[in-house]
Amino acid sequence: MTSFFACDPIPYEGPSSRNPLAFKHYQPDELVEGKPMREHLRFAAPYWHVMRNVLADPFGSGTAQMPWDDGSDSVENALKRVDVFFEFLAKMGIEYYCWHDRDIAPELNDLAASNQALDAVVAKLKDKQAETGVKLLWGTACLFAHPRYAQGAATSPDLKVYSYAAAQVKKALEATRELDGLGYTFWGGREGYATLLNTDMKRELDNLAAFLHMAVDHAKQIGFEGPFYIEPKPREPATHQYDSDAAACLNFLREYGLMEHFKLNIETNHATLAGHTMEHELTVAANAGMLGSIDANRGDTLIGWDTDQFPTDLYLTTQVMLVVLGMGGFRTGGLNFDAKRRRESHDPMDLIYAHIGGMDTFARGLKTAAAIRKDGRLSAFTQERYQSFDGELGKRIADGKCSLSELEQLALSGGEPELASGRQELLENLINEFI
Repeated sequence: MTSFFACDPIPYEGPSSRNPLAFKHYQPDELVEGKPMREHLRFAAPYWHVMRNVLADPFGSGTAQMPWDDGSDSVENALKRVDVFFEFLAKMGIEYYCWHDRDIAPELNDLAASNQALDAVVAKLKDKQAETGVKLLWGTACLFAHPRYAQGAATSPDLKVYSYAAAQVKKALEATRELDGLGYTFWGGREGYATLLNTDMKRELDNLAAFLHMAVDHAKQIGFEGPFYIEPKPREPATHQYDSDAAACLNFLREYGLMEHFKLNIETNHATLAGHTMEHELTVAANAGMLGSIDANRGDTLIGWDTDQFPTDLYLTTQVMLVVLGMGGFRTGGLNFDAKRRRESHDPMDLIYAHIGGMDTFARGLKTAAAIRKDGRLSAFTQERYQSFDGELGKRIADGKCSLSELEQLALSGGEPELASGRQELLENLINEFI
């Protein structure tokens, strides 16, 4: 088979290496907190960015060089991409991947033809998984790109569009099950509104919840046992999107009785667009026991759209891994590189360099987070800060057995509180010791 990436499998050479085609920090079998790095990080490659992103932007056409791709929507071309993708995974040592249905197989003239094309590609993906040991982290349906979804999919005002989306999810779920996928994601890229003047918000949310319940029921029917993920995403492209951030998604899942079936897939770039930090979004999800998986990228605070840049910020990856380690690590999810090269980085080898950087940055974040946890000063400070709630009264407050009158007596007899310093600068210095 023709090689499209001019390198050998990427080796680990350590921090002193100056080889751009070597890992400096990612060593898959190195133990961190008793588990190999590969298990802590569970890197996944997104089919849509690696194989399909042409690197266009709002002001110009694509620049990506894809010598393996003839540009057609044929099934034959889709099958050729599978071999190239698995070459890339082998060169990088990435053991998981993710896809949208319309990334791996073309959307043809009708739903039946599209389903047939998907079946053909899934069969080849299954063979490649068996051959290599690579696993599908999660699958999903593309319910946002085609013009039929311009006004939403599961929130469309048109029943025919809603039904088409349901049929597409049914097929994508079955394909995920066929490939032993570990999970299935819903990203509501068009589930929102441009104006409330033409929107029945309650009906749209009710219909969305009914749609997700139908997906849960179908998963049971076909024996798919992996979790469902909701991926928060604010305001782009709609004025308001119903899955705008982690808290909004959790509120929706609670309101409609879906909490037991779903977890959240949190993306850094989406957190930025929501006006939050990634650390905040992950903490909200983890505190609710609902952090399932992560889309590992970063955004640009100066640009108001989803730039999907590769993660290179050591503070960011350290913060991410502190949350992940704090919840006991991934169970079914992982770190999916939902990231693309810059438009200027059009050569296929730029995919290699970009993923080396992202994997090394997360490996350093993992090691730094583990060192901070082992040191113990950060957690000890936080624990001490809340120690006044550790006594009997604090326990009664947490258990809902305390009254305002009882706390009033404490306030009247205790005098003016003397508040201890939060020591933010001290703690920031502490983090810098490790980075």
